Amino acid sequence: MGTEARKKFIKHGPALVLASLTLLFSTLGCARADTTAQSARATKASTRIKVVLPAAGKRARPAGRAEANTVGIHRATLVQRGRGTRSVRLRKVYAVMPGRPSLAASQGLRLTPDSIVGDIEDNLAVKSSVALVMEEGTQDVLFSRNTKVALPIASITKLMTSLVVLESHPNMDEMVTVTTDDLDTEKFSSSRLAVGTTLSRRDMMHLALMSSENRAAHALARNYPGGLDAAIAAMNAKSRAIGMQSAVFHDPTGLSSQNVASAEDLVKLVNAASANATIREFSTDPNYSVGVGKRTLAFHNTNSLVANPAWDIVVQKTGYISEAGKCLVMKAVIEGRSVVIVLLDSFGKFTRLGDANRIRQWMENQPAVDPIARMVKKTS
Repeated sequence: MGTEARKKFIKHGPALVLASLTLLFSTLGCARADTTAQSARATKASTRIKVVLPAAGKRARPAGRAEANTVGIHRATLVQRGRGTRSVRLRKVYAVMPGRPSLAASQGLRLTPDSIVGDIEDNLAVKSSVALVMEEGTQDVLFSRNTKVALPIASITKLMTSLVVLESHPNMDEMVTVTTDDLDTEKFSSSRLAVGTTLSRRDMMHLALMSSENRAAHALARNYPGGLDAAIAAMNAKSRAIGMQSAVFHDPTGLSSQNVASAEDLVKLVNAASANATIREFSTDPNYSVGVGKRTLAFHNTNSLVANPAWDIVVQKTGYISEAGKCLVMKAVIEGRSVVIVLLDSFGKFTRLGDANRIRQWMENQPAVDPIARMVKKTS
């Protein structure tokens, strides 16, 4: 047996045996039930019997489709051509599995009533479990829902990762290489940055912030002075320094559901990140391309609002893991007012973007209020 044949046998042998046994028992059953029908089928030129076998292990779909809650399975097809020729074909397919509820949904936070703290009592139909809209200058809360609950924040984590990396004053032109240490062992997501990919630290950060590249973010933290553990320690120290009271970071990508923070904490993180020009630029860039070997890879922003001319976004970051739901934080200028928007545990593909648009339109429909009058009302 040749080397290639041996590899194929080791890989597919168990599935082939199971498929053969399934066929044998099925054939014996058919023989007892209807011998005449079996003989008729045997005379056909080609007979196909499909057997679905579970894969050796669950595997997420490739990047860009990992949110569809799928697992891989093998579809075994036994092909019988004539009376003496048989073969088994194995093909990897994907099965859609029911999605797990987010932590916020399991706690019933989607049923919590809203709190609108503005001059207009219109109902703002935000669908995210957690929402906070705060004006930067006055610290006025315009809308709030479950703002004190610490929940998984997914890839919003990358704002803190980038912040502590930049504050270490690294050489942004230094080359950083993706290694096996950067592979996702938490959610087993894939990436377009293969092991061995070498990019500048600047490019790695650009991809981490703009297209939420997990391996890029992990490589940045791994190359932090003192290594990965030192980077995570710096992230937690920075969170305390800027007043984040409930925030905890366990990894630099956000794939860990143990990375948690409240909406009130995330306002502080967004404000700290927006003070950095590099984070502002990279997080709001609609598209970016990098050269990898002889190829050029084009990446796109995970937040389509950055390309919408109706928006003036200063800094932003999206996030998703099943425990967190869809998340979005932004600082934007709306009607001349700089506001921070935090949306956690949005469900569905477009809910977080829809919520953001509803907030913007709601603010645009508010009547103009004299700043001095607002200050008097706030202090009275």
